[in-house]
Amino acid sequence: MARNARKREISRNFYEKGLGWKVSPASNEHVVFLRTGGVALSLFPSAELAKDAGVDSRGSGFREFSIAHNVNTREEVAKVLAEAEKAGGRIIKPAQDVFWGGHSGYFEDPDRFLWEVAWNPMAPLNERGEMQLP
Repeated sequence: MARNARKREISRNFYEKGLGWKVSPASNEHVVFLRTGGVALSLFPSAELAKDAGVDSRGSGFREFSIAHNVNTREEVAKVLAEAEKAGGRIIKPAQDVFWGGHSGYFEDPDRFLWEVAWNPMAPLNERGEMQLP
């Protein structure tokens, strides 16, 4: 359990101190809730989630999904990637123009989840930072 607590602390510090996300007061010693606009990110030990789901916790490689963080400008992509790296993340793919007409890059968080940081000119963000899909 001490290992899980340490991993949770590393992840919490990455998002809270490194990226400046707000931790909800509903968080406790078992789970950390972070506010991310209209979505909440919950940090819970992966071994416990695997146990709850009844699956093996030793998976590796691509996790079959990534989490996207959309930004307002092309220049913000590199800025957010740099912030993630400074906070302890690992750059997987540097900011670059992409085939669909936007600009994006990827980082891996301390729990090895992939985050795409993207600027999408076809889906601008509103004043609250929410993606406006057609």
